[in-house]
Amino acid sequence: MAARPRFTSRATVLVLVLCSLVAILAYPTRQFISQRAEISAQRAKADHVRQQVEQLRRDKARWQDPEYVKAQARARLHYAVPGETPYIAADPSGAAARPSASAAGPSASATAAGPSANAAGRPNAAKPWYAGIWDSVDAADTAALAPATPRPLPPSPVGDPTPHDH
Repeated sequence: MAARPRFTSRATVLVLVLCSLVAILAYPTRQFISQRAEISAQRAKADHVRQQVEQLRRDKARWQDPEYVKAQARARLHYAVPGETPYIAADPSGAAARPSASAAGPSASATAAGPSANAAGRPNAAKPWYAGIWDSVDAADTAALAPATPRPLPPSPVGDPTPHDH
């Protein structure tokens, strides 16, 4: 008996048909899966936006209440009702206005020698680091370019016993 070939012509045709079906259906299947993921992402985004709209509606309803508006005006704008005396408590140590040494970083020692506020009246901590460096370069440059004015000698007393070269 002759040995049967491992793949017959029918099996070869069947394998080719299956491979072509897989190749034909791969792209639409990938598109279907990506579209399903996009749909779920859009639904999640729509739910998030819907929650934001509900929160804004609640906020709008609160702002329609005159008592809430008064409370916000008092808290945010420091308004007072006529007849009241408004007070603002200030920190006596000044810790809120003064930056700490760890928050200011290495420029804290450099600014300790100079003025504590710039031309606009803001503290140096509000300026970027490169502005502090540039200001120090400008200050050094203007100090070097300033003409040296001779200091007048102190007046000598009339009865000075030290000899003078004239």
